[in-house]
Amino acid sequence: MAGRIADDDELSENHDINITPFIDVMLVLLIIFMIAAPLSTVDIPVELPVAVAEPPQRPLKPVFITIAEDLQLSVGETSTTFERLYVDVGIATLQKRDTRIYIRADKSVPYGEFIRVMNILRADGFLKIGLVGLDENAVPDEAGTAPGAAQPSPATGPQP
Repeated sequence: MAGRIADDDELSENHDINITPFIDVMLVLLIIFMIAAPLSTVDIPVELPVAVAEPPQRPLKPVFITIAEDLQLSVGETSTTFERLYVDVGIATLQKRDTRIYIRADKSVPYGEFIRVMNILRADGFLKIGLVGLDENAVPDEAGTAPGAAQPSPATGPQP
C-alpha cells in the first residue's frame, strides 16, 4: 500500500508485488544447500582386504526334517510325530547340539506348523537351523521333481 494519502483520505492501489524478500530467502536457502550438500556425502577412501576364507564344509550326511503336505514329519527317512521329534533328532545328530539341521517343508504347510517344529528344535537346544528351498532357476521335470530339490541353500534361513 504505497501511495500518497490525498486530501480526501483515499488510498491509491499498488499493483506491483514486492518479491525482494522472497528472492532473499531463496538465495539464503540456495547457499545453505550448496554448503551442506558436499558435507553430507563425505567419502572416506578405504582399501578393503580380500577375503580368502574357505567356505564351510557341508556335512557328509546332513540331517533333514521334512514336513509333508499332510503334516507328516520325518527325520531323514524315519517317520516321526511332533511328540517324538526331539528324540529322533537327538538320535540323528548323536546329541550334538551344534549340528546344523535343515528343514524342508511343502509350500502348502501352514506357517504355524513350521514354527512349531522350529520351537521344538530350539527348546531342545538345536539353534543351527537351515531352510531348504528350490532355486528359482530350477525347472521341474515330467515327474514334478526339480533338480537339486534336496540341496540346502546356505543363504536361506536364520542363522542365530
